Amino acid sequence: MRDYEFQVRVRYAETDQMGVVYHGNYAQYFEMGRVEWLRNLGVSYRWMEENGIMLPVVSLTMNYRKPARYDDVLNVKTLFKKLSSVKIEFDYEIHSEAGELLTTGHSILVFVDMKTGRPVSPPDYILERVGNLL
Repeated sequence: MRDYEFQVRVRYAETDQMGVVYHGNYAQYFEMGRVEWLRNLGVSYRWMEENGIMLPVVSLTMNYRKPARYDDVLNVKTLFKKLSSVKIEFDYEIHSEAGELLTTGHSILVFVDMKTGRPVSPPDYILERVGNLL
């Protein structure tokens, strides 16, 4: 499974005074996609952290093409891009319910040992599940 897609309805609290999704909320949609992508592989963020691994975002870029608005249903697509010695990368696409591309993004996350705070290699359970996607 290289990609994962889900739908989310824009809540009023996610919009500005004009009824447009506030730009910072797209990062949350991307995070929801990553969390569910991993969960679909059989790994939860909670379980990773309970086992000593954090996965902080070290780079995030977004390109806004068209606004999403209050009560819109968004299709959020998370695409696995790359796994390296300590990093995992994803691309994102957010489409309107009609299929129009609204926003794209890219993130880089680093596997970090919670005890030392230092980058580490991806755990074996990640390598096993992602290996066939490489």
